[in-house]
Amino acid sequence: MYYLNGTVLDGDFRFKKLDLEVQDGRIARIAEKLEVREDELAVDCAGYTLVPGFIDIHIHGGVGTDTCDADREGLRALARFLFTKGVTSFCPTTMTVGEEEIAAALETVRGCMADEDGARIVGVNLEGPFISPKKKGAQGDEFIRKPDFAMFRRLYDGCGGIIRLVDIAPEEDDCGFVEQASKLCTVSVAHTNADYETAKDAFRRGASHATHLFNAMTGFTHRAPGVVGAVFDTEYVCGELICDGIHLHPAVVRTAFRLMPERVCVVSDAIRLSGVGDGEGMLGVNSVTVRDGKATLADGTIAGSVTNLYDEFRNLLRWGIAPEDALRAMTLTPARQIGLDAEIGSLAAGKRADIVVMDKDWNIVAVNR
Repeated sequence: MYYLNGTVLDGDFRFKKLDLEVQDGRIARIAEKLEVREDELAVDCAGYTLVPGFIDIHIHGGVGTDTCDADREGLRALARFLFTKGVTSFCPTTMTVGEEEIAAALETVRGCMADEDGARIVGVNLEGPFISPKKKGAQGDEFIRKPDFAMFRRLYDGCGGIIRLVDIAPEEDDCGFVEQASKLCTVSVAHTNADYETAKDAFRRGASHATHLFNAMTGFTHRAPGVVGAVFDTEYVCGELICDGIHLHPAVVRTAFRLMPERVCVVSDAIRLSGVGDGEGMLGVNSVTVRDGKATLADGTIAGSVTNLYDEFRNLLRWGIAPEDALRAMTLTPARQIGLDAEIGSLAAGKRADIVVMDKDWNIVAVNR
């Protein structure tokens, strides 16, 4: 199959007039002008823009389901919903619940990874339970525990190594969790009361990611730069941003993109009520209410989001972020953070043909994986 005459966001994240040839689900060739075999389907994409499929590495659920439900049909419905929003790969994300519940969720996710309908599941994000009770956010108290590598290893081995990220409050780590876990997956600083020095030490020991930057962590001030300052100050650490207009002010988003454009990773942190509308549902052990697009606990604490990467992309454009930077933050950067950038995340020969076709107004007109 050929995509011809389109404006393509190439592997260097520059827009160019290019043709693409797709064979067996992968990009076979990409060039300014390709000769088309007569027996092959060719689509004229003049007037359209082709970008990589979006990758959401932090998403709890949507359309009524949650990762911790351990519900295969629910995950499949979520995958189909995400595909309509341009998401071609995602990491279902667990909450701070019991070990048996996490293990059941991981096994369910593993059973859906070969599915071919909708967005592709490419691994799991373990957001809890190794977090700080002082910065728990919408996570429940009951199952919070200090970093426990033996427990993590049981979960990791039990699911066949599909965990791509694990969260940790580094000030709670007194067992060398960061050093050990970072040999198996990406370690992310999250739900943490750590100061700047403690966060920097965690990054030196192997952590390389920060979950929903600015939220549920120590902030940036002029004498106490906190976890946020440590992320800004460490050139290889990536920071997630939830760009729903609720978690972060647009000026904060612009500042993050200006300081570290290639280290921003846009995520949804979406919950089961995403794609459903206003109402009530469970997030881990807590009841959540959504009103006017804002998800909160009974005490007003923000509890995830009901957004998706496509809506966040539209927000970023509206807030003045260049489309190239916005798209990198939801394609190549997340792919790198989960170790799959050789497979997905950009349009280049040899990679999976995960393609979103958009019109001149950035409306999605087709999605391929």
